[in-house]
Amino acid sequence: MAKSTKPYPPDIKLKAVLDALTGEKTIEQIAKHYQVHPNSVLLWKRQLIERGEDIFRQDSTAREYERRIADLERLLGKKEVEIALLKNFLSQDG
Repeated sequence: MAKSTKPYPPDIKLKAVLDALTGEKTIEQIAKHYQVHPNSVLLWKRQLIERGEDIFRQDSTAREYERRIADLERLLGKKEVEIALLKNFLSQDG
């Protein structure tokens, strides 16, 4: 049976990793300061090093989604106007 890990807030993880990256304190000192297991600090550090670029990629992905949503909203607005005009045209003929 796998042992579950305690969830730590992202700010604690980031502070611990930044401390680890500076090299001014040992992993054990950092772990004691933040009241976490030393392996957790090492895991978070490895995750940041391996996937750190994703942090910046997410910003551009979010902007891309926001742009796409704005484009779709504009298209939806145009279609609503076209539908209203067609309904108006059809009601005049009938």
